[in-house]
Amino acid sequence: MSKYIKRLVTLALLTTIALTIFVIEAQIPPLIPTIPGIKLGLANVITLVVLVQYRVRDAAAVLLMRILLGSMFTGQVISMLYSLAGGWLCFAGMALLCQLLQKKYLWFVSIIGAILHNTGQIAMAMLMMQTTRVLVYLPFLLIAGCITGLFTGFVAIQLVRHWPSAVISHHEKSRTKKQNDTNHTVL
Repeated sequence: MSKYIKRLVTLALLTTIALTIFVIEAQIPPLIPTIPGIKLGLANVITLVVLVQYRVRDAAAVLLMRILLGSMFTGQVISMLYSLAGGWLCFAGMALLCQLLQKKYLWFVSIIGAILHNTGQIAMAMLMMQTTRVLVYLPFLLIAGCITGLFTGFVAIQLVRHWPSAVISHHEKSRTKKQNDTNHTVL
């Protein structure tokens, strides 16, 4: 099997996993009923893993497909705008931080991603509802984002740490080899 086909199939499987997590989580009642929008964000674990193990554009494709298909499968097409706003702002921040910090501080990348996701959703709510009253939820969402982001970050760290070598992308293998070569050269 060619590397391209293997990568494509693996990314499709990861998209399916993220989508399944998203659909299941959408069926769970809100963690705090009086504050809408607080979820664990477990599907973001897969986005983080793909962001670290594959290319940024691969992670972007997994995220986009999860949002589009998840909104259709859960019947929440209206909420797709909120998911897109939060998801893309979150993704942009996480992609930038992953480039700067790599795998070392994935828990921190996840927290910032959760904060940006909540900020993007609130911004979309303000735009759609033409009011700033939704800002009252922001402090609660940011606190929840720090907690859930930390949790999903630690889950992502464990997945990356125990990632089967059969599914590590060629891109990741070559990056790891270059880092090892550099480490040996320095020593």
